[in-house]
Amino acid sequence: MRGSRLPFDATKLYSLAELVDFAERNNPETQVAWESAKARAAALRIAQSELYPALAGIAFSQVDRDDLLFDDSFVRQTIATFEPLLQLRYTMFDFGGRASRIATARAELSAANFAFNDTHRKIVFQVADTYYRLLNAIGQVDAAEASLLNAKTVQEAAEARLTHGLATLPDVLEAKSATAQAEYDLQSARGAEEIAHGDLATVLGIAPTISIGVQSLDELPAPEIDLESIDELMDRALELRPDLLQQFAEVNAAETRIREARAAYYPSLKFESAVGGQYQFGWQQQFPAAHRTGLPFTAGVRVDWNIFDGGARKNNLLRAEELRDAATAQARVSMDEIAEQVWRSYSNVKTAFRRRQAATALLDAAGQSFAAATEAYGYGVRSLLDVTAAQRALAQARSADVAAHTEVLDRLAELAFQTGDLLRIVRSKGRR
Repeated sequence: MRGSRLPFDATKLYSLAELVDFAERNNPETQVAWESAKARAAALRIAQSELYPALAGIAFSQVDRDDLLFDDSFVRQTIATFEPLLQLRYTMFDFGGRASRIATARAELSAANFAFNDTHRKIVFQVADTYYRLLNAIGQVDAAEASLLNAKTVQEAAEARLTHGLATLPDVLEAKSATAQAEYDLQSARGAEEIAHGDLATVLGIAPTISIGVQSLDELPAPEIDLESIDELMDRALELRPDLLQQFAEVNAAETRIREARAAYYPSLKFESAVGGQYQFGWQQQFPAAHRTGLPFTAGVRVDWNIFDGGARKNNLLRAEELRDAATAQARVSMDEIAEQVWRSYSNVKTAFRRRQAATALLDAAGQSFAAATEAYGYGVRSLLDVTAAQRALAQARSADVAAHTEVLDRLAELAFQTGDLLRIVRSKGRR
């Protein structure tokens, strides 16, 4: 069974902001993105370490044994050497190679941070989307229960009129059929609610079997449409979308790799020195053993310049330029896609508000029609078919009203998601 890294209170009614906060801390995708960002931060520190000298401790030990010719015979000679050293190496100048590597690591860290933010953005929208779908499913259950109650009321009225000889058996059968249909719709709505609960639990990173208590749809503040112009929304998306900012950072990283590849054409100037102690012991046939100690020291400046490498530097530079061009082209494609996504979401929000207004009017009209038909049926001036038709229309109006209400909320969340502004909006709602 899927486990949660954080405790979850199954008895609490959670708001959207609380569910978002829980998902951000518990969803494993945030952990993956965070660890990737930390790895990039470590890579930056590694690149920055090239600005400092490297100090190494070296211990050298060896034994040489040779037979040396003296006069007309060979004399065996053994020399044991032990030499501990401290070696200092420092790159003094490399025509921007180190600076380019540091800039590349810094750009890659920015890209990883934007990827981390984009992971949060996606999780926030997933939670909001499944949350509103759950509210819609719960509202559909409530609407189906109200429709079933109306159907039972009509059935009881038909049965009472049949008892008094004012209705026919087909009227009662028609009423029972409407009640059965309402019961069927209710069970379907309850099944959809269970699935919606499981979907939300999956996004939160907990087991689907855990019951999630959420605020009712009536407790949410009524959304108000106060949209900025489409041009302002598109500009905001280009400024805030972390996935696009990640691609811009990747373009910067590609630019710095080009500078690094160009620096490879030039020499590098390095300083090297070593200091340590030297201990030697020697044995020679027919002579007593001897030993000596010393304090060797070396220092120098070295120039490294790769004059010919078979075209490796040329092709490395060509590859870096092509990768830069590819990253730039991908960023342009993403900008066009984002503009289209914002426009589609903007249109969907306006459509959702109009549907919401139409659904409210439809529910009001259907309610009045059902009440009038029921009253007229009681006086015998309307048939049961008229009542059941009005009852079905009212049931459909209730369902449409709930769907239209949650659709507005979901479409607003989608627009905020496409503009990159979803996290700020959700948190501000949570503080109300």
